[in-house]
Amino acid sequence: MPAGDTDISWQVLRRIVHEWGGTAAELAEVTPLEGGCINTTLAISTTDGNKAVLKISVHRVNRAYQDEAIQLNLLRRLGLPAPEVYAAKVGSLDDPFSYLLMEFMPGTNLGEAKKACGETEFDHLQTELAEMLLTLHAHTSSHYCRVTQAEGPMFDQWPRFYRHVFDPIWHEVEKSAALPVKSRKLVAKVHERLDRLISNDDCPRLVHWDVWATNVLAAPDGDGHWRITGLLDPNCKYAHAEAEIAYMELFHTTTPAFTRAYQQGRKLPPEYHRVRKPVYQLYSLINHVRLFGHEYAKPLMGALERVAAVV
Repeated sequence: MPAGDTDISWQVLRRIVHEWGGTAAELAEVTPLEGGCINTTLAISTTDGNKAVLKISVHRVNRAYQDEAIQLNLLRRLGLPAPEVYAAKVGSLDDPFSYLLMEFMPGTNLGEAKKACGETEFDHLQTELAEMLLTLHAHTSSHYCRVTQAEGPMFDQWPRFYRHVFDPIWHEVEKSAALPVKSRKLVAKVHERLDRLISNDDCPRLVHWDVWATNVLAAPDGDGHWRITGLLDPNCKYAHAEAEIAYMELFHTTTPAFTRAYQQGRKLPPEYHRVRKPVYQLYSLINHVRLFGHEYAKPLMGALERVAAVV
């Protein structure tokens, strides 16, 4: 079957489609999409013309799909173009398939959109993206925490929550040969001083936490003007909004047009540019070294040099 190197049978996919579209719905095509490390992501088409995206994990109890469903629904309630969730299921011994079935969103990723549209149109996309992030970040909470189905730890102070997120990540990378001993010692020094480096007086704000080019879709509308059509794969938290902006800048998701539009609603202070952005970007690269290995070691070393000046 065309689902790639998986042991997901056509019968399993057919049953999922029947639960979604009724017994009259029949599979027409299954196409692999880019997905994460622990799941298979498929585009599913039916003979009656309906289309959906399926994230599925085989022989794994994956509760992350239920968390993602909650987060997508939250984004949709805020008026953002997140996929509608059709079903989210946690696997069991009797039925060992965890999955998330959701709306297929039209468009191409932001990197491809940049190649396809003119500079002025891309500036418009960046402005629209900034407006969406302002809408997202305007949604606040009394505590810093992850957005999950099960209630998790909640924090009154941003540095404490940031440590909670990155402590296990850093301690894993700390043992890696990807970083020289001197660099590991410098990161440890930064880690000890996080309370001072990222302290701020803003409230917890809703963040997507993984806004980069592949997770932003765009397409031309009926008049040929490009629009943002989808925000995908959230990992939502109530966090410091600047950490999200720093991540987007690090991976070149944004341009000056985005920054101008975003700062019309939320001004980024000098302390962000001078201190907090380098720190947030350092930790994002630490996580990428953990996930993807040595290829991110050199960018991490560059980020570490920038942070060293403010430690």
